[in-house]
Amino acid sequence: MQYGVVIFPTDQTIQPIELAVAAEERGFESLWFPEHSHIPASRATPWGGRQGAPPLPGEYWRTHDQMIALAAAAAATSQIRLATGITLLAQRDPIWFGKEVASLDTISNGRFVLGIGYGWNKEEMAQHGVVYSQRRALVREKVLAMKRMWADDEWSFAGEHVELEASWSWPKPAQKPHPPIILGAAAGPKTMAQIVEFCDGWMPLGGRHKLGESIELLHDTCRAAGRDPSEIELTYFYAKPEREAIDRLAAQGFTRVIFKLGDPDGGGAMPPGDVIAQLDTFAKLID
Repeated sequence: MQYGVVIFPTDQTIQPIELAVAAEERGFESLWFPEHSHIPASRATPWGGRQGAPPLPGEYWRTHDQMIALAAAAAATSQIRLATGITLLAQRDPIWFGKEVASLDTISNGRFVLGIGYGWNKEEMAQHGVVYSQRRALVREKVLAMKRMWADDEWSFAGEHVELEASWSWPKPAQKPHPPIILGAAAGPKTMAQIVEFCDGWMPLGGRHKLGESIELLHDTCRAAGRDPSEIELTYFYAKPEREAIDRLAAQGFTRVIFKLGDPDGGGAMPPGDVIAQLDTFAKLID
């Protein structure tokens, strides 16, 4: 089992460089940053798209840009993996973002992990010109387009939503053929089909999935597509920092757990010293 931590890197808590150095010193395998470009003040979509959800925590609209924060962390570390948890890929330009991924992977000497998701905030997407019902198709085509960019000296892509003429772009990622792509999304036939088609892993969110049924569906989807289920890495996001819970996940085939750092109420304002104390607590679980 490998152990990682995730935090909303805001302007009111520990800074990314300090956290990255501390996490690496304590033996964590990976550091994950989420993202939201902004949160429209209308707050029309409930948190997570779930009716009856609590008010959205302030950390959602106070985050640093995740790629800039991870690049700063890369410069201050040498071993820890640097990951997006998650990137809202439907809202991203695939040319610019593909270059950012390749650049960060190169600068970090192959330590980047690309965690992606579909997104839930309809009004946030709308301000990026994204139609909510098209977000899955957009994520798929943008991943496929970036894979072409990373693999080929001259590349192009023609899809229903993304069409890119023959072009050149460097650098290429240090990891071959590209950094691991892990999809964080609810389990369902459409999600599993996309994981099997263009991803290297699945990352369910703690407490929201019937894991046994979901893993069985993933494995069945792999076999139907002619893919070995062992090729899909399982990462558990927001894992309980308890030995028994971790052992159960290991028995189900998970090879990485991610613990959530920061204000449990989601305010994003936990003092740096308190974050380090949390980190020390979680580090006791590392084998």
